[in-house]
Amino acid sequence: MKRFFLALAAVFVAFGTVSAHAAIRGRYVEVRSADVWTGPCFANSQVDLQGNEAILGWDVTHGAWKGTDLKGLSVVAVVKAKATLGDRYHDPYPAEAVLIVDRRANEAQRTALENFARAQAGRLLDHVVLVETAPITFKTIAHDAVALTAGKLAMIRTRSLCSGDVICGNEFTYYPPLTKDAHAMPAYTEQEAYNGRGLGVVWDRSDRRSAFVGTFAR
Repeated sequence: MKRFFLALAAVFVAFGTVSAHAAIRGRYVEVRSADVWTGPCFANSQVDLQGNEAILGWDVTHGAWKGTDLKGLSVVAVVKAKATLGDRYHDPYPAEAVLIVDRRANEAQRTALENFARAQAGRLLDHVVLVETAPITFKTIAHDAVALTAGKLAMIRTRSLCSGDVICGNEFTYYPPLTKDAHAMPAYTEQEAYNGRGLGVVWDRSDRRSAFVGTFAR
């Protein structure tokens, strides 16, 4: 476990040395409906039964997308796929998604945020069924603990993984992050929820080893 946290620190130090050259950069969080830091026995019990839903959040701290300044703005994607995301033996596509765009953005910035999220998430956002606007807050409590809220539509709260989260003793990062340019490490999901329209499902979950927290640069 000590080596795990040393590796986490190394990732963030290394990222900090290259992100200053990126055109756009910021903070990233992701939660899934299945554990991402886990052992094969737990993953096998969840595959094709859980893990088809996800919430992804980007908070732009510096930079622009295709010439539109997005500093200080955020965008959230909520995804429902056909199968467990990240599982190599099942095809989760086509997935459906709802985008939640920062209410503070003007029209040009909203379009840029949508296009940025699509570029980051790739096939996950090929079928966006609804675009909403909401006040979005992204608070960093620690480097792997964040609190994200998108109005009353979606929320994420994470904390650091700790020794008490080890169950089988064979845990590792079983699934990688879902998006491009995400420099993220696994974290513990204290709570995550979606209460919006468009996907035919809402949820409120807690206490899973199902999050990634980190940064992005592009």
